[in-house]
Amino acid sequence: MVIAEDSVLLREGLTRLLTDRGHEVVAGVGDGEGLVKTVTDLAARGELPDVVVADVRMPPTHTDEGVRAAVRIRADHPGVGVLVLSQYVEERYATELLASSSRGVGYLLKDRVADVREFTDAVVRVSRGGTALDPEVVAQLLGRSRRQDVLEGLTPREREVLGLMAEGRTNAAIARRLVVSDGAVEKHVSNIFMKLGLAQSDGDHRRVLAVLRYLNT
Repeated sequence: MVIAEDSVLLREGLTRLLTDRGHEVVAGVGDGEGLVKTVTDLAARGELPDVVVADVRMPPTHTDEGVRAAVRIRADHPGVGVLVLSQYVEERYATELLASSSRGVGYLLKDRVADVREFTDAVVRVSRGGTALDPEVVAQLLGRSRRQDVLEGLTPREREVLGLMAEGRTNAAIARRLVVSDGAVEKHVSNIFMKLGLAQSDGDHRRVLAVLRYLNT
């Protein structure tokens, strides 16, 4: 993986944290332009990383360089997972990143890095094509999404299940969180797919498409 973070201390800390847990960090950079160049160079050598971890705000303007670089990388190399870190919930950037791809994306608040297991699980999940959304990001986007017609047909429990899906939780994890059976969660998920008009297809990742529909419509 490649880590993009302008704070040398945090960049080195993330590198150490991930390598200590068996992950290979092939490069660390301090700005968005460096991130794009590094991934491009690795791709040219046939060494495309599974995932990049990038701060949303990096030099020179410290606004959206990181997320812009992440979106560009996804456009040029769809197989690369991107996990962006932010100090605060920035809805526009989260939505833009999610809209760039239907899988292999994540948006976490930097405070979440303190929970080492949760953070490393998120990195692995994104590298494998899954999603990892911070609960606070989901909560903020949920407030807007609840006003959309596309979700009117969902029951309160189905909305709750879909919100947990958006955080990247598996059916088993959702069942534990809601203290219900795995079968009950599977039934809710099936109903969600049906109500959102997501027919079964080998070419589509319905779980991720449901989350994107939930957050971006």
